[in-house]
Amino acid sequence: MQFIAQLASRSKSLALRCSTVLLIVTLSMSHASAAVWQITYPKALNEGSKDFSYVVKLLELSLSKTGVRYTVTPTDDTLLQHKALNYLKDNRQVNVVWSMTDKQRESDLLPIRIPIYKGLIGWRVLLMHTDNRTRFARLEAGDLMAKNSVQGMNWPDTKILRANGFSVINATDYAEVFQTMQREQADFLPRSVIEVTGEMENAGLTKNLVLEENYVLRYPAAAYFFVNKQNKILAKLLQRGLDMAIADGSFDQLFTETYMPMLKALNVPDRVMLNLANPLLPEATPLSNPALWFEQ
Repeated sequence: MQFIAQLASRSKSLALRCSTVLLIVTLSMSHASAAVWQITYPKALNEGSKDFSYVVKLLELSLSKTGVRYTVTPTDDTLLQHKALNYLKDNRQVNVVWSMTDKQRESDLLPIRIPIYKGLIGWRVLLMHTDNRTRFARLEAGDLMAKNSVQGMNWPDTKILRANGFSVINATDYAEVFQTMQREQADFLPRSVIEVTGEMENAGLTKNLVLEENYVLRYPAAAYFFVNKQNKILAKLLQRGLDMAIADGSFDQLFTETYMPMLKALNVPDRVMLNLANPLLPEATPLSNPALWFEQ
């Protein structure tokens, strides 16, 4: 009888523990389904530009495709790219950053390998000082190597241009890049076709700067969404959402609406294209998938 009583007591205890576990699992699943993904990205100096708005819209589009509940908000303070990438690596303040990829960034962070600008981040037109307009009017492609360009110290483009034989002056940050040009301490500034239109509308940033009219540099380059190495669930969520947006055409629709008018305004189809190599491009870059890249 004592054995039966002990067995009954143990069975009752086991049933209670199982019920407790089941309740916890049920509550956890309920919480997960009701959870809101809080996405925080770095506030930038060009917050109001079309290319910045495009990426935020693309981020929201990818999340909406998955059916999850979400909020997408910037940090309170402006974060320059280098600091934002370091914060993401340390899992501080931000959980998504978008940036041009290179081997070091893919080592430090977790990339979602879908080029958000379809490669246009590597299409570069040249800004020059208005005083050089006449001098640059008959510029031959080979003459560019003898001129000084300027780029940010931590930008991948600095190493890419140098690897292709260009002379590059380093500036400490984004603002100083343009100040260097305004002081005529460099001959030209290569800027991406997705960025330069908005920058030319900023009178303080590009005062006395004009576009060189003949050339566009192009090197294979991809800008990705990056997340912290440990945030694999968010990475899979963004990957799934972007894949869905590509499949149903909404990615291309957003891209075309945003960038085709810019390319036309910059007269890109009629420019001489100078193709450069990119030694910083990671081997995993999906160059073989034409659906992910723009070709004119």
